Amino acid sequence: MAKIKISELGKVFNISGKEIIALLKDFGIEKKSTTSSLEDDQLNLLVEILTQKFDDGSPIDMERKVEEPAKEEKPAKKKDKPEAEVLEEPAAPEKESKAARTSRHVDTRANAVDLKKYDEADRIQDILPDMDDSAQGKQKIKKGGNKNKKDKQENLEKIQKPVKQKEEKIHVLIPDEITVSELAERMGKPAAEVIKKLMILGIMASINDVVDFDTASLVAEDMGAEVEREIIVTQEDILFNDVEDDPSTLVPRPPVVVVMGHVDHGKTSILDSIRKTQVTSTEAGGITQHIGAYSVKINDRLITFLDTPGHEAFTAMRLRGAQVTDIAILVVAADDGIMPQTVEAINHAKAAGVTVIVAINKMDKQTANPDRVKQELTEYDLLPEDWGGDTICVPVSALTGDGIENLLEMVLLVADMKELKANPNRNAKGAVIESRLDKSKGPVATILVQNGTLKAGDFVVAGTSIGKVRAMTDDKGRKITSAGPSTPVEILGLSDVPEGGDTLYCVDDERMAKSVVENRKFKLKEEEQNARKLVSLDDLFNQINQGEVKDLNIIVKADVQGSVEAVKQSLLKLTNEEVRINIIHGAVGAVNESDVMLADASNAIIVGFNVRPTNGAMESAQDKKVDVRLYRVIYQAIEEIEAAIKGMLAPQFKEVVTGHAEVRQLFKVSGVGTIAGCHVTDGKIMRNSDVRIVRDGIVVHEGHLSSLKRFKDDAKEVAEGFECGMSFEKFNDLKEGDVIESYVMEEIERA
Repeated sequence: MAKIKISELGKVFNISGKEIIALLKDFGIEKKSTTSSLEDDQLNLLVEILTQKFDDGSPIDMERKVEEPAKEEKPAKKKDKPEAEVLEEPAAPEKESKAARTSRHVDTRANAVDLKKYDEADRIQDILPDMDDSAQGKQKIKKGGNKNKKDKQENLEKIQKPVKQKEEKIHVLIPDEITVSELAERMGKPAAEVIKKLMILGIMASINDVVDFDTASLVAEDMGAEVEREIIVTQEDILFNDVEDDPSTLVPRPPVVVVMGHVDHGKTSILDSIRKTQVTSTEAGGITQHIGAYSVKINDRLITFLDTPGHEAFTAMRLRGAQVTDIAILVVAADDGIMPQTVEAINHAKAAGVTVIVAINKMDKQTANPDRVKQELTEYDLLPEDWGGDTICVPVSALTGDGIENLLEMVLLVADMKELKANPNRNAKGAVIESRLDKSKGPVATILVQNGTLKAGDFVVAGTSIGKVRAMTDDKGRKITSAGPSTPVEILGLSDVPEGGDTLYCVDDERMAKSVVENRKFKLKEEEQNARKLVSLDDLFNQINQGEVKDLNIIVKADVQGSVEAVKQSLLKLTNEEVRINIIHGAVGAVNESDVMLADASNAIIVGFNVRPTNGAMESAQDKKVDVRLYRVIYQAIEEIEAAIKGMLAPQFKEVVTGHAEVRQLFKVSGVGTIAGCHVTDGKIMRNSDVRIVRDGIVVHEGHLSSLKRFKDDAKEVAEGFECGMSFEKFNDLKEGDVIESYVMEEIERA
């Protein structure tokens, strides 16, 4: 059996490793660290003591548990027992010192000592005739006790019969998931035995932890039980009937595609080019009603495009467990190559697990260099097909339309390879793409039908919303009565506005549907009260010790690509036995709302170097309780995260931003330097505060004010909405549009 660490045992019994170290010290065993391994006798001793509360619910009495001798049994009578079966009188235990107890082996196995068989021996003696042993050890029958062998055999069978019944296997029903305590209860075994059996299998679980069917059945069978899988059917299972379709009922469905890329690389131009080449003359001017998704036809086949921001669509859907998109078209400018937002798009696509097709745009330019783009793609594990990989790269020009048709054909080719199919002849299932509250129409939701056919008049459930489909319109704004798989539609009739990513089901039983929605609302309130504990550096060590954190996900943002790579490599080296560091995204630029959404979906912390968050990102991070850490020097971040992992974070200073001002005009003053004419946009600028100068999200200077004036007078502070003049110590390289951020440092102690 693999050695168990003190920290792992602490997780099982929900106590700290320090308490276990103190407990061992009471018995003369010295352990320096919670990562120290336990010897078999030490583990048995601890489990014997700590599991006592599982057996009888009484408080743990460490001295009694170790010093008490095993329960004494009456010695078997010698008159008729074979010599080998005679139970000798145990010697009275001597008082043990603490040092002596350390070498004592406490065997906690369930069948280590079977005292019941000695009880059986006494019962047999009561039924069988009284015997006397002669000096030579021969047995003589006492007067009045004459019985033949047949009578003795019958009496023996009476005694042995119930024993055989006890040996029969227990029949236990086990669901897909079960707690350790419930498993023990169903088998009629102490929870401590189940916990120890799990330890032997290398699984550290406490009495309230949940194990899956395979693990539970392995433990139960190992403990002599016959296992049968218990099928638990909930109201939702009955209502939604979300079972796999018979392959014979499936038909090909259109692929669902999202277009992603850097802001200036032609994503919108490609979408416009696709739409212009696909609309008929009667639909000149393009789509008449924007509903967040639309369909185009090529070679008599449809392709559905999601017209929502790519990052938002991916992250919001993945946060709610919905997988909507099949293919992502990554737009990269042939004259520009991979840019920060391109890297973001690649990481979001990988996280969502969709196939990526690269559209190399702006091929009409003389400076186009597609080979450079392909070379850069290899750095992000996207190897082009013509270079021996499996990533399709299509050269296109959104301006001239060249390559657009070929791009769509490649989408259909990938769709054929993925064998995308659905069953149109069943109740509809779909995903909410967008939703809003319209003043005249009420709750409006854009639905992408994934399976089945949605019809006007159907009763539907979407998250905690419920209602009958009163009207449906397609992506062209036309009223329709039905929509099949991969068809985007806008529906009316829901009771509330559903959330993006919610799954929509068409149901037959309205009464049960209302009951399910009420249960969902109740569970949602409970979840809000017991909101998941997000990872933060302040309590990282405690979460690691309690087993809540095994993987620390980090998003890295920096001012230059070299810093991003350096930080990623340095942070990855901090991985140890307790926690594994995962860099799920790294890019150049300010911390934005997309980063916060990805951090929220992945339970990650954001680490920024020489960058600042946008206003929207900071507000979003506060709402979602995402931990954003900003540094000026790389080694400070490495040291702080390493200290957090080890639980040694010292009291530090907390930065409090007091206000922002925008540089509107610059004045050169001889002997003084550059004076910035500024407008305070929020908060207030204080004379004694520190300041940083931010340009396009990048910090270009951090220091102190040398002067703060209102007109010609010195000012202690300038409030929001007022104009002021500022100059800075040892810095004159100011530009119009720069943002001045004023802040003070407050000393705090970590929780």
